[in-house]
Formats: sequence, C-alpha cells, structure tokens
Amino acid sequence: MLNVVILWHMHQPSYVDPSTGVALMPWVRLHAAKGYLDMIHALRDVEGARAAFNFTPVLVRQIQQLARREIRDAWHDWSRKPAADLTDPERTGILLHFFNANWDNLIRPHPRYWQLLQLRGQRVSRAEIERERHRFSTQDILDLQVWFNLAWCGFTAESMFPEIRELKLKGRGFTEDEKCAVLDAHDKILARVLEDYRGAEAAGLIETTTTPYYHPILPLVIDSDLARRCMPARAMPPRFRAPEDAREHVARAVRQHEETFGRRPSAMWPAEGSVAPEIIPMLQEHGIRLFFTDEGNLFRSLAADGRPPHHRDELFHAWACAHDGAEAAALFRERSLSDFIGFNAARNPPEAAARHLVLHLERIADATRRDDAVAALILDGENAWENFADGGRRFLRLFYEGLVKSPSLRPALPTAFIDAHPPSRRITHLHTGSWIQSDFDIWIGDEEENRAWELLGNARAFFESRATNAPEGAVARARESLLAAEGSDWFWWFGPDFHTELDFLFDELFRKHLAAIYGALGADAPPELAQPIRKGRERLVFTRPSALITPNVNGRVLSFFEYFGAGHYDTALQSGAMYQANRLTQGIWFGNDAAQFYLRIDISEITEAALDIEFVGATPVTIRIPIAPGLVADSVIRVTPDGAPEPIPARIVVADVLELAIPLTSLALRPGDTAHFSAKLIRSDVVLERHPAEGNLACPILPEEAVWQDWFV
Repeated sequence: MLNVVILWHMHQPSYVDPSTGVALMPWVRLHAAKGYLDMIHALRDVEGARAAFNFTPVLVRQIQQLARREIRDAWHDWSRKPAADLTDPERTGILLHFFNANWDNLIRPHPRYWQLLQLRGQRVSRAEIERERHRFSTQDILDLQVWFNLAWCGFTAESMFPEIRELKLKGRGFTEDEKCAVLDAHDKILARVLEDYRGAEAAGLIETTTTPYYHPILPLVIDSDLARRCMPARAMPPRFRAPEDAREHVARAVRQHEETFGRRPSAMWPAEGSVAPEIIPMLQEHGIRLFFTDEGNLFRSLAADGRPPHHRDELFHAWACAHDGAEAAALFRERSLSDFIGFNAARNPPEAAARHLVLHLERIADATRRDDAVAALILDGENAWENFADGGRRFLRLFYEGLVKSPSLRPALPTAFIDAHPPSRRITHLHTGSWIQSDFDIWIGDEEENRAWELLGNARAFFESRATNAPEGAVARARESLLAAEGSDWFWWFGPDFHTELDFLFDELFRKHLAAIYGALGADAPPELAQPIRKGRERLVFTRPSALITPNVNGRVLSFFEYFGAGHYDTALQSGAMYQANRLTQGIWFGNDAAQFYLRIDISEITEAALDIEFVGATPVTIRIPIAPGLVADSVIRVTPDGAPEPIPARIVVADVLELAIPLTSLALRPGDTAHFSAKLIRSDVVLERHPAEGNLACPILPEEAVWQDWFV
C-alpha cells in the first residue's frame, strides 16, 4: 500500500506598499475568489480525499487584512469606482492591467471580454493606451471592470453566488450595481475562505502547514555564503548573515498559524523547498517535526553521506535528518508527477490526466510493497488552475476519486503518516539547496540578484546601527520592512530567469521596503534606492532563422555549421510564476532550404514516445512522429482537420537528437510564408510537455537569396 501525501502550496508575497498601506497588485483577492476557495471545496466534494495545504503567513495576513478592510487593494479601488468618474490615469491602468488573465480560458470564451481585448490590442504599451483610450466608451470601461473581476470567480464562487453565473451569461451592458455584486462576492470569499480550511482541518480532512513568515530563502538569510556549497563557481554578493532573522521568520510563522487555524503546525514547506543543515535546529526549536523538499536534495544528501542511491526506491521513504544535536523528519517531493500536475495535466483531457497519475502511483505501489512507502506530490496550489478550461474542477475530482478507489493507494496526511511510520532511515549530511536544480541560482549569483542582496545588506547594517537608540515603535516598523525585504519573491523576478509584465512593481516594492527601514529610523533613504535594480530588456523567447539551412538528417550534430542561421528555441527560457524541472525537451532548432522544412529537437532521454508538431494558420496540419531509439523512417503521418491521417514522404532519424526533413509542399508552405507551430511530447496518449508553453514558434520560410542575408565577416 502506497501512502500518497499531497501538499498544495498557497503563496503570495506582500503586495502592500509600506508607505501607503495599499496593495499594489490584486492577486491575493483574485486567487481567493478562484484558487483558494475552489481547492478546499474540490477536496470536500470527494469522500475519503485527503490533502495538506501549505499557507504562507504573509498570504494569510493579507487575506485577513483585506477582509477586515485594514488595507486596500488598488485594483479593487479602480473596480469599485463608477466608470464615469474614473480619471484618465485610472482608465489607463484599467486598460493596461484588466486583461491580466489566461486569455484562452478566462477571456476568449466570453465574447464581450474578448472583443474588448481586440479593441485594446493584444500587445500595447502604456503610451499607446494613453493615446487611444478615448476610443473606449464609459460602458466599455464598465464592462471591462466587471469582466476582469468576474472571470476570476472560480467554479465554487459560481455555485455559492448565483449572480456570478447570471452575469457571465448576461455578458455585456453591465450596471454599476451588478459590478458591485461581483466585488461584494469577492469580499465575502475573503471573509470566509480561511475558516473553510480551518473547518476542514477540524474535521480531519486536511492538514495545514506553514512556511517561514515572509517566504525567505532560509539558508541565504542565515548566511548567503551557504550558496557556495551548491554554487561554488558563481560570483556572490557581499556576505549577508542574519540567523536571528531566519529564526524570527520561523517563530512568527508558527505563532500566526496557531492563531489562524487553531493549532500549532507540525510541518513546514521551507520557502522554495530551500534547506541546509543549519535550519534543522530552528525547526526543532519551534515545534516543527517534519519538513518537505525536493527529490534532488535527497539524492545529493545520500551522495554526501557516501551512499549513492542504487535505486529510485530511496525516494519513497520518510527520512530523519540530523544536525548539531537536533532532528526533523523529511519527505522528499516526487518531481515528475508533481510537475505533471502543475504544467501538463491541463493539456490533456481530465480523464487521461487523472488516469496517468493514478496509474504511475500504482506502479510505485507495486514496486515498493511496504506499508510505510510514501510518495509526496508537492506543487503550487493556485497558479495551475488558470490553464484548465473549467478551472481544474473535473481533473481534481477524478484524481481524488482515483486515489480513494485504488486498492493499492492510500491518501494520507503528512504528520499523521510520520506519527504512524517514524523514519527508519537517516541523513547526516543534508544537501544545501532548493527544489529548483538543488541550488539557489534563481535568487542569488546574477548581477541584479547580487545588487539586491547588497542593498538589503546595507539596509540591515543601518538598522543594526540605529535600532538600539530608536523608539520602540520605530524599531518595530523598521524591522517589519526588513523582514519583508528578505522575502524570496523580489529575487525571483531579478536576474534573467523569470519575467512578468509587472516586473517593475516587484522591483519598486522591494526598494520601498528598504527605503521604509531608513524612514522609520529617521533617515533619508539612499539615492540608489530610487533607481530600478531590474534593467530593461527585451523578452526574447526564440530566435528566428537568418539563413537557409540544409543539415545532414542523421540524428547527430557533427558540426555547429549544420544549424548556423537556424531558428532556435531554448526551453529553459519559458518563464513565469512557476518553474518546471526535468524537461525532456532541451531545445528546438528549425529552418528551411528551397524544398524542405527542417526540425531538430534535442531530447535529454530518448525513449518510446511520440511527437506532434502542430502547424496553425490558413492550412492547419499536425505531423505525428514516433520517437524511439535508433528510429530511421522515410515517412510521417500528416493529419488535417478535414482529412484522415495519411503517410507522407519525410526523412526522420532519432539518434543523439531527433531530426526531421519534410517537403514544404506537404505543409502548404512557400517562401514568404511564416510557419507558426508548437511541439507536444506525448507518451501513452498523455501530453508530457508542450513547447512553447503558450502560443507558437514562428519560422519565416526564407527565399533562396536568404543564403546571403545577415552575412558578415
């Protein structure tokens, strides 16, 4: 019997401007209306389902403050204000930000909302909006105010508030009263959602767990030089060392959790699964008996103990981790299935996605055959659901039902599992690293990240120099801003790894927290805090072809010049609020010569699978390609929307890489056209990956004279 522990991580950073008390972004409120409410009720709807929910304390605090109206939400204020009374800057803000939702699932299905997006344009700047906002009538703006907030109401909100469903059906021509009804529903959800979780925990259906208060990377706050253990070659910022701050993040998290949920937490997801031996005494000191992190940290820990794992079976145990006389249990995240839920379940029919997960868990159960075997599925519990057409409702139901009905699986709560099955295996050298690549590369080691750490260190040194002689209230305010600035989220958006349209706000909030430290202690903030840390950059997703290519299609890349001038897409450049590890597809290269379209896909592990290359446009075509080690074939399957699958001539070879050559005529392409396409990796009828994650790659079909294009010496 395999125990299945699911941990859904609920996390939003502090969006509150410390100088005004206004939240500059709305994601706490909007995720409450969609993700947090949906998740607890989806579980309660399936008898026997069990899961753990990890709430970051800074998220809990903002839910409570918004519900009690102790803070304001700027986007809520824009929404509440009568459309006829909005100022020009407010109208600009609404037109700029109120399409910030998954276009395919939250905007396109609603004709009026989609129409407003087309009227504004899909890619526009603030300057363009300021020039063109006169084209939007007062009713247009009112409908947009309603639709943005309406679209973020999840399936549970529709059931609880009949007016939500009625307004979605009405679609347009909304009144101010109807707009207020939507916002009132949001307010009611904020007031009840934490109590729904508290009630479910009291009933034994869930376990709530916590994270250090402001979601800091705990090892880096203890000592930023701990990053040298897992990143020895990287340039590091001036050393930041504040173990007492790290301890306070843990202590405050435990206190707040008990006040909110009525019990002290026994388990913790350290922010981003970031661990080091030094955190274990802190956890034990504050009653945390169990922590979670990623499988990569387990395997590196075993290697450090001189026990390289001989079998993946090592993952499906609880482990005891010891350091400096302290001990805590650990569960390690099964990466591939966790990532499947977060990134690829939505690309499949709900039945297939749920079946894929249950089947793989049953195979693990069959391989382990122990009563204390455990698989930990740990992932973001809020961002994934935008990608499901129904908000994940059917997938979650089928997945929970599959776990409950399976004779070889047992849904389990983490602390109860540890109590029933105390760890019998021990780690004496816990690896220092996060759940992402088992290092801290996302948060430290790049120019922008290191600059942020330097500014944080300067502010903390100033705090230490002034705190002794400052009034108690001023010290408390400064310390709050210091702890907030230690949160990991600011560093997530610095550096080259991730991008959002709201980067500038994260940068600004980080610097505002630092400035507030100086202000609270009676000093002017250094001028450098008025300068953005994040440098402006173009978001480069892929490079387009610059010359004709005619590679030798043999499954091997024997020369760089075979693909010189080809278009290239690096899958690591997919960026956003979530991170996907263990991508099988490493890169895609594409281009053409006078007669053929060429595609090369670098795959980290070539096993039995399939690849669908989907071309969109006037003549949609799907090319279905088998993948198997050593495959050589002279045809592939072409599928058009109105035709049966048919084999067509092509050259495909799978060896070190997958290479494909297919006649341009088979794709209805000619020079001057642009091929828009995506690639799906499929196994057992389940989509494992899609590249790019959203949208399509664009390959201009170059004419013969392009061989000289962009040539230089």
